[in-house]
Amino acid sequence: MALCAVLALCLLMLAILSCSGGGKMKEGNLAPDFELTSLDGTSVTLSQFRGKVVILDFWATWCQPCKLELPHFSELQRELGAQGLQIIGISLDQGGRSEVASFVRESKIPYIIVMGNGKVMRDFGGIRGIPTTFVIDKQGSIYRKYVGYREKEVFENDVRALLQRT
Repeated sequence: MALCAVLALCLLMLAILSCSGGGKMKEGNLAPDFELTSLDGTSVTLSQFRGKVVILDFWATWCQPCKLELPHFSELQRELGAQGLQIIGISLDQGGRSEVASFVRESKIPYIIVMGNGKVMRDFGGIRGIPTTFVIDKQGSIYRKYVGYREKEVFENDVRALLQRT
């Protein structure tokens, strides 16, 4: 019961924080490109996924609401990846790549994880709370932005709608 109250309070605080500042990244804006390093040391850019629907998730291993969403994203990548979905997790952990890689292996996360930095957080309007998730269309424009935990169906509905667009 106490955990539910703490989780509810955290979500409320995230919602309040998301309303203050950092509103540059609105729906319909072109998502800023980035070049970040994946857990295996590969360079990853957002632009290399043009033509795909992208879920871009800012998260951390210590964030409980983030951890609740990870299974949803794993399922969506497995179910819709072949149809044109690519999920990219941007880790905001301070513990380093090896700590995140260990968590990803244990959690069996099947999608790309990159290490975030202050620049990418600023470029995406100032990430003030996590999870912050962007759904990006095939042309690279922001379709939706979510701050805080969402159920799988929210993302699945967005992705399916975007995959049907030409």
